[in-house]
Amino acid sequence: MAHIIVVGNEKGGAGKSTVSMHVATALARMGHKVSALDLDLRQRTFGRYVENRKAFLASAELKLPSPDAHDLPDIEASTLKPGENIYDHRLSAAVAKLEPKSDFILIDCPGSHTRLSQVAHSLADTLITPLNDSFVDFDLLARIDASGDKILGPSVYSEMVWNARQLRAQAGLKPIDWIVVRNRMGAQRMVNKEKMERAIKMLSKRIGFRISAGFSERVVFRELFPRGLTLLDLKDIGVKQLNISNVAARQELRELLKTLKLPGVEVDI
Repeated sequence: MAHIIVVGNEKGGAGKSTVSMHVATALARMGHKVSALDLDLRQRTFGRYVENRKAFLASAELKLPSPDAHDLPDIEASTLKPGENIYDHRLSAAVAKLEPKSDFILIDCPGSHTRLSQVAHSLADTLITPLNDSFVDFDLLARIDASGDKILGPSVYSEMVWNARQLRAQAGLKPIDWIVVRNRMGAQRMVNKEKMERAIKMLSKRIGFRISAGFSERVVFRELFPRGLTLLDLKDIGVKQLNISNVAARQELRELLKTLKLPGVEVDI
């Protein structure tokens, strides 16, 4: 049975699609069969990333390991029973079709609260939540006092994850392994960064998630999108020498993959 990875956060601009593409491509390059679903049916950044990759590799006559992107199947409304939600059926049908032929199914959620995102979270074996290293983004996880030192209570996204955990428990499924990934962390030891670190550690113990460092802000991520490439592909397209920023970014990805502790994965990128 495929291991389901969900990349979710209800706030846009946190780096979900960048994380999704790099994790999916890394797993494919390590020999795993990876299927991809983009639940942002309007923007489709992750889906476009995979499409760009397919088009570029074809034009460049290159063969590189890649995730396989899939659309949600259409469901006839007339087949639904009273009270059933069509989005539930579209996602469950997609997962049921992909599970027998995939090692991993990676689902990228939209940066907003949707029914599809709710259902996806309840399916997650591993949940990755990219988070900009800012109290603006932290507010989606929990409310905090003015000093930044006291957690006042969970916020809307944490409550949704809690509900997903409850649904999995009722179904007899194993608990979600939730990892919050701190993106765009500053290199310097700043007061705000230290406060964020303390707050996230406090919250992780309170509501139960693990913490990982993510990606720093780098221009290369935006530059690679039109070709659907990742940092792991640079040498394959003729880049002879990686610059310091690219080497550092590869190391960030390596550390993230190690933190995820995905089943059957030996990180060798």
